[in-house]
Amino acid sequence: MSTDTETPTYTKSALEFKSTSFSVPILIIFNAELVQLEHQIEQKIAQAPEFFKNSPIFIDLQTCNHQQQKVDLSALIKCLQNKKLFPIGICGGNKQQNKLALKLNIPSHTIRENSATTIDASLKLNTIDIEKSDKNSSSEITPSVENMLITQPIRSGQRVYAKGDLTILSHVSAGAEVMAEGNIHVYGTLRGRALAGVQGNIDSRIFCSKLHAELVSIDGHYKINGEIDKEISSNPAQIYLQDQKLIIKNL
Repeated sequence: MSTDTETPTYTKSALEFKSTSFSVPILIIFNAELVQLEHQIEQKIAQAPEFFKNSPIFIDLQTCNHQQQKVDLSALIKCLQNKKLFPIGICGGNKQQNKLALKLNIPSHTIRENSATTIDASLKLNTIDIEKSDKNSSSEITPSVENMLITQPIRSGQRVYAKGDLTILSHVSAGAEVMAEGNIHVYGTLRGRALAGVQGNIDSRIFCSKLHAELVSIDGHYKINGEIDKEISSNPAQIYLQDQKLIIKNL
């Protein structure tokens, strides 16, 4: 009697691996003092609870290691997880830290960052390239030309990336994300997240008719909703960089 087991044949693919870009907060560690780190993380989360809730996060240890400060990586990861921030990788770690991270099922990565400097010494938003499984790619709009023009609203959950300028003639909904290597123009209300100059163009700007964004960023410098002047939100606005600071003002 044969005991061979036949391998089943599947006619349809059950998954797809796809290379794409998405924005992930990077936690840059300057000080190994866990109490101070925890306090500053709590302050940042309090400014935008929904933005940071259940967010993936990278941990950058390079600066701290250059200063020869010993980070209790295990305690830091546990602290982040307790605050509903979930590390998906580390960078800038030494051999011991990389080995420990791997034991905790957190891989070590080399991140290609732009030349932006850090705002307020704790968290930096950046764009990183990773491989991810994407069963349904309909929620991501891929540019076919350098500049992109979109006439319909950008709905919650959609992500748009333009290699040049991005112009949206309608509104951007809460929970949506729009990114461009150049400028972003939104003729309606800007909610959700808008990131311009994502490949290092410090002259990029964001323009919108009404500013109610969860987050705006240029070249890695960002502000969240709680840091945006409410007097500006109901009027046409522009966002740009000046002397390494993100400026938001009425048009």
